[in-house]
Amino acid sequence: MISSIKTDLVDALKGKRVWVAGHQGMVGSALVRRLECENCTILTVSRSELDLTQQADTKQWIEDMRPEVVFVAAAKVGGIKANATYPVDFLYTNTMISMNIMKAAVDAGTQKFLLLGSSCIYPKLAAQPIEENALLTGPLEPTNEAYALAKISALKLAQAYARQHGIQSISVMPTNLYGPNDNFDPENSHVIPAMLRRLHEAKMAGKEQVTLWGSGRPLREFLHVDDLADACVFLMKSHDHIDLINIGSGQELSIRDLAHLISDVVGFRGRILFDPEKPDGAPRKLLNSSRLRELGWAPTVSLRRGLEDLYDRWQRDPQCAHETGWRQLMI
Repeated sequence: MISSIKTDLVDALKGKRVWVAGHQGMVGSALVRRLECENCTILTVSRSELDLTQQADTKQWIEDMRPEVVFVAAAKVGGIKANATYPVDFLYTNTMISMNIMKAAVDAGTQKFLLLGSSCIYPKLAAQPIEENALLTGPLEPTNEAYALAKISALKLAQAYARQHGIQSISVMPTNLYGPNDNFDPENSHVIPAMLRRLHEAKMAGKEQVTLWGSGRPLREFLHVDDLADACVFLMKSHDHIDLINIGSGQELSIRDLAHLISDVVGFRGRILFDPEKPDGAPRKLLNSSRLRELGWAPTVSLRRGLEDLYDRWQRDPQCAHETGWRQLMI
């Protein structure tokens, strides 16, 4: 499943025109912060200026800007509830974004891609920790199947371009992410911002207890988005082609333990209950990131430190738009 070709270039980004597609999102904004430390020209375009689901418009923008390197971080994302409620949006939108970008960029002469996937591409009951070769070996988790299928399609198209046209591409599968510019919307957020908000609001309202979705038993792994951005730049600079590689922290905890950790960070002193009638998602999802470790990269931001930073940012700016330099949490 994985092929890895190490480049002879000292710096594959040096002097290049680098487009971060989706720069306004959590992952894209982290990539921009990280790339500001590199000797390259960063290209961005906002959602209001370019709808990446529109093939002709995407093609015209790419032809005009001529990016040499592309990080494909643009995506429609959400938690269990959003994925289950809007499967058409997650499948169609994410498929069109990836296909339009890759097709137009290849036609315009782009040299290299890095595609951001998701650990949900792996089977629901994959052996743990999940290795890259588990892809397509079993049924997907139903609650986010649409999003997973879109990401798998993009990964397979990148592999096809590499095989048929010799295009360099790296497909990365990060574990569950959190960090600056996360989505705190109560209906569409992922587990960490959702819990931070719920428990903060419960504290402010003086509530004695809070009930969270699911049983609390599923195990999850979390990675700070600045660690992800650093790993992506590391791979882009040091390797020409990697079909698929996991990026994770290597540490997991139960949703129940996560809730108590966030409760401690937030300062909520009430009881935390769980509603087992609500969906849990996959029972366990831990990535095997040993291949990335063997290449020489490891994360640096601890979960507690990352949570404290995110909570502090959100309190100061509920939109979580305040961002500082990439190195703040890395030193």
